[in-house]
Amino acid sequence: MAEALATLPKSSHPNLLVGFNKADDAGVYRLTDEIALVQTVDFFPPIVDDPYDFGQIAAANALSDVYAMGGKPLTALNIVGFPDGKMPTSVLTELLRGGTDKIAESGAIVVGGHSIKDAELKYGVSVTGLVHPDRVISNAGAKPGDKIYLTKPLGTGLITTGIKRKAVGPELERIVSAQMAQLNDKAAEQMVRFRTHAATDVTGFGLLGHALEMALGSEVSLRFLANAVPTMPQACELARADMIPGGAKANRAHLEGRVKIADSVPEDLVAVFYDPQTSGGLLIALDPDDAEPFEKAMSDNKRAAWLIGDVTHAGDFPLYVE
Repeated sequence: MAEALATLPKSSHPNLLVGFNKADDAGVYRLTDEIALVQTVDFFPPIVDDPYDFGQIAAANALSDVYAMGGKPLTALNIVGFPDGKMPTSVLTELLRGGTDKIAESGAIVVGGHSIKDAELKYGVSVTGLVHPDRVISNAGAKPGDKIYLTKPLGTGLITTGIKRKAVGPELERIVSAQMAQLNDKAAEQMVRFRTHAATDVTGFGLLGHALEMALGSEVSLRFLANAVPTMPQACELARADMIPGGAKANRAHLEGRVKIADSVPEDLVAVFYDPQTSGGLLIALDPDDAEPFEKAMSDNKRAAWLIGDVTHAGDFPLYVE
């Protein structure tokens, strides 16, 4: 995609605060001195079998881009590709019901959408949110000394690949579906209360791919403590069983030469770090003096936040895993 976009003209306008020329989660356009629009879109084929669960997950995934910018979702448009005649319409009904319920949970409303006939089922959401122009949190403001937090464990790509290959049982499918459907609203609400210098949600590029964007945009290096990074049940086991999604292999190739991983880090755990996530958690670079209050606020709101590393001055590599 970067190659395809390389020769296209970059949008420029005094009110365009964040555009597609930056590797950020959503675009931001200032309307007034106190109001800016946050806009994003995402859609993909099913990654779980239950259509209602898939609808919830796809909606949560799209909403996450607004949360990562420090914004609040306002409206949503459904995007559907449906294989007409190959599936009962009840599948589409349940899919849209799941998405609508999740959007309502976020406080946003569905205002319409668009559908086409397609060879494969696809669903996603275009979301518009609001943020104060002076309080936009981009992925490019991390500072040396910042503490790095992650708000959801890794491994959804490995597990959903295992689901497709019939290597995952119903209980783990239920666990991963629930995690992917969980909104990042509480994490976003708390991070904007503190001195968050940069944030992004961890999705298709995996932990290291999105961390690279943060490191390059901030002109720093990020250091992760491998044993501190949370993983989902059986994620490492599935990595050892070669349930590696294609996206993980692409992520590893993209990051070659840009990350220094200690020899002591097990290969199955390394695979989890490259694993593409769906509706993953927020990766947050936080002022160190706010670390303990942030952790307490997250705990008080029944949400997890794992301290997984810190920000250093730019080194030989943008990323280090120790």
